[in-house]
Amino acid sequence: MGRLHAEKFARCDGAELVAVVDPDAARGDAVAKPHGVKAFSHYREVFSLADAAVVSAPTERHHEIAGACLEAGLHVLVEKPIARTLAEADELVALATRKNRVLYVGHVERHNRTMLALFERIQRPLFIDAERLAGFKLRGTDVDVILDVMIHDLDLAAGLARSPVASISACGFSVLTGDIDIANVRIEFQSGCVANLSASRVSQTPVRKLRVFQNDLYVSADMQGGKLRFVRRKGATVEESEEKFEGDALAAQAAAFVTATRGVGVLPQGREGRLALELALEVGRLVRERLKRVTA
Repeated sequence: MGRLHAEKFARCDGAELVAVVDPDAARGDAVAKPHGVKAFSHYREVFSLADAAVVSAPTERHHEIAGACLEAGLHVLVEKPIARTLAEADELVALATRKNRVLYVGHVERHNRTMLALFERIQRPLFIDAERLAGFKLRGTDVDVILDVMIHDLDLAAGLARSPVASISACGFSVLTGDIDIANVRIEFQSGCVANLSASRVSQTPVRKLRVFQNDLYVSADMQGGKLRFVRRKGATVEESEEKFEGDALAAQAAAFVTATRGVGVLPQGREGRLALELALEVGRLVRERLKRVTA
């Protein structure tokens, strides 16, 4: 992800990539050289060079590195999840507020044009059904599938429901790692909306789909294919239509971050990332409690 972020910011209007940091010198050079910038081995070495930083390190380092960058006066884009714990997330949010710096969390699906169009059409969802399946990769296995994969849809569901959570039930299993690799959660919001989310990082065929139902409309989003399918009833007939969307969500996220650092629009302070983390940690807790009962 660090390599991908470097590529996007190197091409982003209004931004200049000035350095890459990686404790592995060979890996740092491999990312830095194509962009004509220098690679450093420690993040503190770039504080005097940069106005903003992207933290794309393992989750266990997010609090340390993002916190140091904010303390040094840098705006920060940190990969999801924002941190390991809610206490760490709260510290980062408070620090960003105190320093008046942008703390932007990399929930990249918020910049997917398909999802942006979906959010525009949905006013009061009744049911949300999401399926996010991925093949096994060592990248991301420092956390469970909920924090690695499902957290995207937890963020989207909370954003669509626009309502506090009333109850959560969840199940999950370990397959190829020592942690949760498959999970399913049912969330009931106080508005009456229900979300059913499934995630796997041990599937053979990648899937990123989300379906939303409200009184007058059913929308199916294929986030991977960039398609929205609409089904609505008009009188005695049912109308169906489809729209296609193109775009680079990671590049759009980079552009939005740069814009935010200039004080344009709402100043992100990591609160949405904190909410997604809270949901993910609660789902993980419920899954582990269930696994203990099942295996006892």
